Amino acid sequence: MIFGFNTDVKHGDTIYHVQSEARENELLLQTQVFVRGRCIGKRAVSYAEKLSQGGFSDQQKEQMLRDQHRSVLDSIRDGKVESILDRRDTPEVLAAVKELDLEWLNANSVHADRNLIMRLRVTEGGSAVKGARLTFRFARPDAAPFYTQVVTDDGGQAEMKLDLEEAALPDSSVLIQARYGDRTATRKFQLRKVD
Repeated sequence: MIFGFNTDVKHGDTIYHVQSEARENELLLQTQVFVRGRCIGKRAVSYAEKLSQGGFSDQQKEQMLRDQHRSVLDSIRDGKVESILDRRDTPEVLAAVKELDLEWLNANSVHADRNLIMRLRVTEGGSAVKGARLTFRFARPDAAPFYTQVVTDDGGQAEMKLDLEEAALPDSSVLIQARYGDRTATRKFQLRKVD
């Protein structure tokens, strides 16, 4: 199950982008905080113990992640972001450092000839990642979610194409998870018509 949360929050003159996701291979719930595209810190909490006790559902995992995300947002609003970010080198925190970066290359021009076309690039430490699997979840209010997968090429790029009327864009969103080995990145993009 793919889920995650992305929120922009402003404190003073700074806009923070907060991204939370379940890192299933590491059994971590991770929240990252970005300022101008640079990660300034993370909060990673293991759910391995809860999973080992049995009866731990995806809904409970999602609620834990939602609560963690909200807690980081509240800390930023209160001007105390440093107090909630991890400052210790535990195995969980070190595992969370292994990450991919997912970039949307054609964000300003995604619709042409009745098709939604998203071009993305996956990198790790600035280098292109060949063979990363991208899972797309396309959602709009009037239809069931649509899922598809693509794999990145030698340049770390992949393209997703979907037959879609442009009028459907403003109410639609796309959740994308990139996975390569034991590393993942999840991003949610809200679609809108550009005038």
